[in-house]
Amino acid sequence: MDRQMILSRSSVMGVRGLQGFVGSTCPHICTVVNFKELAEHHRSKYPGCTPTIVVDAMCCLRYWYTPESWICGGQWREYFSALRDFVKTFTAVGIKLIFFFDGMVEQDKRDEWVKRRLKNNREISRIFHYIKSHKEQPGRNMFFIPSGLAVFTRFALKTLGQETLCSLQEADYEVASYGLQHNCLGILGEDTDYLIYDTCPYFSISELCLESLDTVMLCREKLCESLGLHVADLPLLACLLGNDIIPEGMFESFRYKCLSSYTSVKENFDKKGNIILAVSDHISKVLHLYQGERKLEELLPLGPNKALFYKGMASYLLPGQKSPWFFQKPKGVITLDKQVISMSSDPESREEVPMCSDPESKQEVHMCSDPEPRQEVPMCTGPESRQEVPMCSDPEPRQEVPMCTGPESRQEVPMCTDSEPRQEVPMCTGPESRQEVPMCTGPEPRQEVPMCTGPQSGQEVLIWTDPESRQEILCTGHESKQEVPICTDPISKQEDSMCTHPEINQKLPVATDFEFKLEALMCTNPEIKQEDPTNVGPEIKQQVTMVSDTEILKIARTHHVQAESYLVYNIMSSGEIECSNTLEDELDQALPSQAFIYRPIRQRVYSLLLEDCQDVASTCPAVKEWFVYPGNPLRHPDLVRPLQMTVPGGTPSLKILWLNQEPEMQVRRLDTLLACFNLSSSREELQAVESPFQALCCLLIYLFVQVDTLCLEDLHAFIAQALCLQGKSTSQLVNLQPDYINPRAVQLGSLLVRGLTTLVLVNSACGFPWKMSDFMPWNIFDGKLFHQKYLQSEKGYAVEVLLEQNRSRLTKFHNLKAVVCKACMKENRRITGRAHWGSHHAGRWGRQGSGYHRTGSGYSRSSQGQPWRDQGPGSRQYEHDQWRRY
Repeated sequence: MDRQMILSRSSVMGVRGLQGFVGSTCPHICTVVNFKELAEHHRSKYPGCTPTIVVDAMCCLRYWYTPESWICGGQWREYFSALRDFVKTFTAVGIKLIFFFDGMVEQDKRDEWVKRRLKNNREISRIFHYIKSHKEQPGRNMFFIPSGLAVFTRFALKTLGQETLCSLQEADYEVASYGLQHNCLGILGEDTDYLIYDTCPYFSISELCLESLDTVMLCREKLCESLGLHVADLPLLACLLGNDIIPEGMFESFRYKCLSSYTSVKENFDKKGNIILAVSDHISKVLHLYQGERKLEELLPLGPNKALFYKGMASYLLPGQKSPWFFQKPKGVITLDKQVISMSSDPESREEVPMCSDPESKQEVHMCSDPEPRQEVPMCTGPESRQEVPMCSDPEPRQEVPMCTGPESRQEVPMCTDSEPRQEVPMCTGPESRQEVPMCTGPEPRQEVPMCTGPQSGQEVLIWTDPESRQEILCTGHESKQEVPICTDPISKQEDSMCTHPEINQKLPVATDFEFKLEALMCTNPEIKQEDPTNVGPEIKQQVTMVSDTEILKIARTHHVQAESYLVYNIMSSGEIECSNTLEDELDQALPSQAFIYRPIRQRVYSLLLEDCQDVASTCPAVKEWFVYPGNPLRHPDLVRPLQMTVPGGTPSLKILWLNQEPEMQVRRLDTLLACFNLSSSREELQAVESPFQALCCLLIYLFVQVDTLCLEDLHAFIAQALCLQGKSTSQLVNLQPDYINPRAVQLGSLLVRGLTTLVLVNSACGFPWKMSDFMPWNIFDGKLFHQKYLQSEKGYAVEVLLEQNRSRLTKFHNLKAVVCKACMKENRRITGRAHWGSHHAGRWGRQGSGYHRTGSGYSRSSQGQPWRDQGPGSRQYEHDQWRRY
């Protein structure tokens, strides 16, 4: 198996061209190391400290998935065994592993996410074309990870006793931060961004030999030495080359200009390698000459992309780090989609925080957070004034602390660090205006924050909340136009603000740089600062979320960070979720996309989680769904509104479902779960089913009610594989080989696995009425085994053959089949064999408009030409051709 071939897709992550450059042009950057030896050295250097490796799990999925078969829906028993071996190997040498998973897609990287999903769609089309032509699995060069692999890997690792965390932002930032702050042995992943972050050492997962624990360490210091750069220059280089935030084409002409003037072109290097050398040469020989004297926008062709560029650079600054490229006087406030571009990420605010001084002024600008009320700290002067304007953080709630005066105004603009929540804290006024602008208030959510205009410019002073960091920002209209963070982090109890709270004893050192008197300040990613990432302070009401109940939101956040739930916190916090590609045949019109089949379930979950909205149908905001399905260009998310459901005894609140520990509440939780599947009428039948088949039967009933092109043979295959799986060892499953690969069976396997991830969502939302282990795929599904049973069932084999002549399984088979068929009959769905299909099913092999699927209660047929596109209430309406599969 060619490991580099398997991981070829992961190499596009991070900085464009850097992976190939390191491998071919600068191989000395890569050093072979041994984890066992590194761990021993770490223990001798830090006695009592366990060597810890932070694992970027999303980068490792392809490496971990070693089973030969990947097309049939996943070899989950084999995969679980491979994960167990991975963990055991590191544990045996005393190395602790911390696994991080992506918890959400940041808006800055949404375009890149969409680009990769659309590329995956093309690869999936090629896969199905190959299957239909050859009736076999394509080679490893077309490898596509099974659906749901990332979701179920979290639970597999937790089952194996590993510390597993789900990020509140892009995982690579949290991985790099954790590695730096916890003095970790290193980072294990496959993303060149880890060469850019100034953090602990970076090790390649693609080069790891598990037997010997040898791998390759990529040294950023050696990279800098080869390029003639400093480590602090690497974020600048990364943005000029292109990364997940900065499109590669943005600076294409600039890179070629660098290449044309580069005098040391290496003939034996490829074009991309020479471009990286040329851009690095320009940074070291040209830009360094003006560092700190001229703004980057004066040295680089940023144009209208200035905001995005600064944002990209700032994304590499970890807590406590600053960039020398930002220590200057920005000409204007840099914003992008109402987000302030941050220039520092000091979580403790212990670094220099120069606030404001006019270019004409010779005064130093200071700030401190001394809780003593009598100490004045010079803060800001106008360009025509030599008068110092003091600022202090007085613990007395009614004492005003002057902060800023306009250049032509003698009016003091008080700023106060009042601990009383309802007191207005005026902060800034314009020179011609007498109006005070209250800037920092307590957690009252309804208080409006007005705008004012800056001195002499007429420029608006914007006050808003950064939608990512939840940090409120003041953009002043002064000539210096600095950005001033003004309020508190609503997620945590620790404050990050220029409104220094009297309880905080940290000091902000006096600014001493005379050449540059202004620095654009930011505190990026405040969630990362806390050692306990699940800590939610009372200020959470200030966060713009879909749910206002802070207690419930805190619980959801805890489950999210601890990787115990799926999508619940995303729905409740941002109201935006995504689902990546699934192995679906865009040319098969008979089977709908999983995105539509399971949408009614998600809609009912939305109504449960967004319970603050009383009139669900009309007033509750829609959830943004970025779900990949054939024909979806992903230009915009689907806007999907909640769908009310009927729970026997009434829908319980989340507090009851999540906090009430009375034994009888487990019944209410199960009732709510079944209501999400619209299967309350089948509760009695399902309760009679033994574990772990209860959840499987629930899912099968829902599928067969929803999709009328599923037949009795399909049901037989699903049940038979689940029963036979219980008696098979991993080695038996490895040796199993289906006669050939059927494209419909491939899609059905992926459809069932996506249903299992939907069960994880519903079970999490309802307070865990079922054990998660009951619908972990390694307990109830195996891709090759299902494929074998499907082919046998399609050929008309007897049930006894499907069950491998095992009589005990035969009884269970008929019981499970009876439960599913009886429940479907209650919904007027009679499951028939393929031989009994009439003209209604004649089109299941390709004719459009061949069936219906259920959207709540009653049948809802799709219109001709738009099969499976009935959206249910509240969904976004698209033009006719946008819903077509092809």
